[in-house]
Amino acid sequence: MERNISAIGLGIEDSSALAASLNDLLANYQIFYQNLRGFHWNIKGDKFFELHLKFEELYNDVILKIDEVAERILTLGSTPLHAYSDYLASSEIKEAKNLSDTSSTITTTLGNFTALVVKERALLKQAQEIGDEGTATLMSDYISQQEKTIWMLSAYQNR
Repeated sequence: MERNISAIGLGIEDSSALAASLNDLLANYQIFYQNLRGFHWNIKGDKFFELHLKFEELYNDVILKIDEVAERILTLGSTPLHAYSDYLASSEIKEAKNLSDTSSTITTTLGNFTALVVKERALLKQAQEIGDEGTATLMSDYISQQEKTIWMLSAYQNR
């Protein structure tokens, strides 16, 4: 095997660059996850029951994605970020503190999803350019799922 090719057949430099982008995504997912937990715990108002359940559904999905992204980083031969200080320093998604009403929690969630989809599209392109089908498939799956969630939350918000 060539020295510049990884065990999974990708260029080591390309894999490292992709892992760095995945670590950025991981940081954003971690902050998004905590935002969703906070919304789940603190939601108030006449939509409490439905949003309490929806935020739980969303954070349960996000925690699975966090694990998949971290494992993909490891598969590429790198180390996933694992300290909240790193997540806070690099995440475009910011902590959402003390939000408990329908409008602000849904608006923030939609904005967070949009930030993730933009990053996932860039990662999809980056993965395709180096022939990394594993990462490309993961990103493609996430994008299609999240586009539907964005549509549904937007429809809910504008009812």
